[in-house]
Amino acid sequence: MTPAIRFKLSLMMFLEFFIWGAWFVTLGTYLLQNLHTTGTQVGSAFLTQSVGAIVAPFIIGLIADRYFSAQKILGVLHLTGAVLLWLASRAGDFSAFYPYVLMYMIVYMPTLALVNSISFRQMQNPQKEFANIRVLGTLGWIIAGITIGWLNWEQRGNLGLTFQMAAGASALLGVFSFTLPPTPPIKKAGPATMGEIMGLEAIGLLKNRSYLIFFLSSVAICIPLSFYYGFTNPFLNETGMKSAAGVQSLGQVSEVLFMLLIPVFFVRLGVKKMLAIGMLAWVVRYIFFAYGNGDSAYWMLIAGIVLHGICYDFFFVTGQIYTDNLAGEQSKSAAQGFITLATYGVGMLIGSLLSGQIVDAHKTTGDLHDWHTIWLIPAGIAAVVLAVFVLLFKDQNAPVPAEVIDYAEANARLEV
Repeated sequence: MTPAIRFKLSLMMFLEFFIWGAWFVTLGTYLLQNLHTTGTQVGSAFLTQSVGAIVAPFIIGLIADRYFSAQKILGVLHLTGAVLLWLASRAGDFSAFYPYVLMYMIVYMPTLALVNSISFRQMQNPQKEFANIRVLGTLGWIIAGITIGWLNWEQRGNLGLTFQMAAGASALLGVFSFTLPPTPPIKKAGPATMGEIMGLEAIGLLKNRSYLIFFLSSVAICIPLSFYYGFTNPFLNETGMKSAAGVQSLGQVSEVLFMLLIPVFFVRLGVKKMLAIGMLAWVVRYIFFAYGNGDSAYWMLIAGIVLHGICYDFFFVTGQIYTDNLAGEQSKSAAQGFITLATYGVGMLIGSLLSGQIVDAHKTTGDLHDWHTIWLIPAGIAAVVLAVFVLLFKDQNAPVPAEVIDYAEANARLEV
């Protein structure tokens, strides 16, 4: 890979995740404070991510893989997204805002696969080269959060500007995409089947009892995950944390560090212990949130945020490696698509609906909430999932080969 191509791919990744982090982290706070919505409406807004995750395979499978170059589709989607984000920033109430964010997530979620596809096609050895490119995406998410905190938009009630900042970055990436290395579609014979598009050819993995337990656990753990995505920022702002969005970026810093350590832990602990530790971290995180505050227990809030690296990497990245190891050579991509559809599609959809209703049910006076009780609920859900997983999952598969362990360093993940 030439330095020029490496630079272009790195900038593409930086902008891709800067755009997402620029508005997604503070979305719950914006809706509650600026548009005066209910918790259920906040959950519905975050549910659009699941809708986008479900629709994404159709856009990729029916269009990008067969008819048009990936970089051109990426450009069109981001230019469209820029317009939708700008219109969302101008919406005066939730009924006007929701259609824009729904349409935006439908056009944005496919771009996560497209940036990976464009990158992989330029690499000789993705296992060694991809991590250095993908880490710029996490850096983009971090910079977005720090920028919001530095400009103090949360305390000033100016979170509508986050959508305009994201719209500007989306327009920039949309134009820049047309300068990316050509990534023509792979010619495939015959029409795409529904199974190919949705990754259902990998459904045979569920015949493996241990993988079935892992699969169901992955869907279930996304329910408490929805609480974190949707309501952590409003919670931190209610506790009086300054520059909450910037502080939340510590979670992404932790994510990068633990990503680098995954190969070491993988060899020493194995699949079951890694997955269990990841789920246990979810339980501990929510307990910290439940008992933390802006005064003497402030450290609990920071610890809960920093645990993001273990929460996400140990479960989701390890799970993707485990899935890759079990899938046959012809169904590896389908298997990854299948687990993504199940988690970010089905699991997050259920979690988004449930979390909003729970937050509404525990509203106290004014715009305040009983966060102690709210956070104990996802902690309990995660604890039940952990107990079932530990009791039923049997890691009886062959040791993970070295090349699969190397995959940990190159794995592309949906950010939060």
